This record gives sequence, structure tokens and C-alpha cells, in this order.
Amino acid sequence: MIIIGIAGGTGSGKTTVVKKIMSVIPVGHVAVLGQDSYYRDNSKLSFEERQKINYDHPRSIDYDLLISHLHKLKDGKEIKEPIYSYITHTRTEDYKVVHPTDVIIVEGILVFTNNELRELCDIKIFVHADADERLIRRMKRDITERGRDINEVLSRYETMLKPMHNQFIEPTMKYADIIVPVGGDNIVAIDVLASMIKDKLRADVKP
Repeated sequence: MIIIGIAGGTGSGKTTVVKKIMSVIPVGHVAVLGQDSYYRDNSKLSFEERQKINYDHPRSIDYDLLISHLHKLKDGKEIKEPIYSYITHTRTEDYKVVHPTDVIIVEGILVFTNNELRELCDIKIFVHADADERLIRRMKRDITERGRDINEVLSRYETMLKPMHNQFIEPTMKYADIIVPVGGDNIVAIDVLASMIKDKLRADVKP
């Protein structure tokens, strides 16, 4: 099994990179774990309290659960990945069953901030994009998909997202095996990634 970690700032194009990597791997041989699925269970807090949580800080992530799930997958066991609601800011009662596959992709802004999680990754990818471009993408996504209004998005960007990016996310670029500028639009970088993954897969199946 190969575990690929994909990190980068919000709106940098990580999801696009994930989709393009998945397109070069046979169907059924790759699964994706989203870091956002592993936000801590804050269901005991009121909605107002959950709204105030800094979701761009590493302490918002249940790394213990995420790491234990990766170990189970490596051991050939299926896991129940939590499903998180951006509307209610908490986990739902549902879950997604994930089966062990040849390739597991772990994607999220804070993936490389945890040392144990980094060490589980066989390939580490950092997706980089211009700050203004990331903000525009974040605004479009949060307003259209997550029910936020523009004032809330801009306030959260200024007070939490931007400082957390500078403090925790950008510095983890140094851990990457490969940096992908311009996100999923960088065809050359995607081709290099595809070759790396295919070579790694071939090496894993050798007797």
C-alpha cells in the first residue's frame, strides 16, 4: 500500500490534483481520506460555540483517529470514515466505509503539521498557489457550497485563515517530496507525480 499526503493552503487546488492523480490509477485501486472528515467531534458544544472554533489550527483535527484509521487500512482492515457537516460544524451520524486499496490519498491543509502522520506518507505533495487566487476560490466555495455569507468568509480569512496559513501550513512545504505550483493546472507536475506513483506501485509488487 502507498500512502500519498497532499497538503497546501485552502483553495490552492488540492482537490483538482487529487482528481488528476486518481485518473491515472485504475478504478478500485485508490481511496481518498479527507482531513476535514476528521475534525474533532464537537457535538456537545452549542452551534454558536462551534462557529467560533478555529478550524485552520492543528488542534481542530482528531489526528489520533486519522492515524489509527491509516494503520487499520495498512493492516488490510476496512474503516468507517466520519462524515462532517460544514453547515452544522460537527460530525453527522453517518459514515463512509473505506476499504484497503493499493493507494490511499490523505488530503488537507494541515496534513503535514503532524509528525506521525507525515511519517506514514510514502509520497508528500504540497500544492502551492497565489494568496489572492486562494482567497477567491475559498470565497466562491464557502458561499455556494457551505452556506456562508461574504462578511463571514472575509472575517474568518483575516482573523484565522491567513495567520494560520502563515504559521502552520506554509512552513510544512519543506517536508514535501514535490511541490506543485499553480495547483491542478500544472500539467508537467501532474505528469511527474503520475510517473512517481506508477514507479512506486511497480516497486511494491516486486517479489
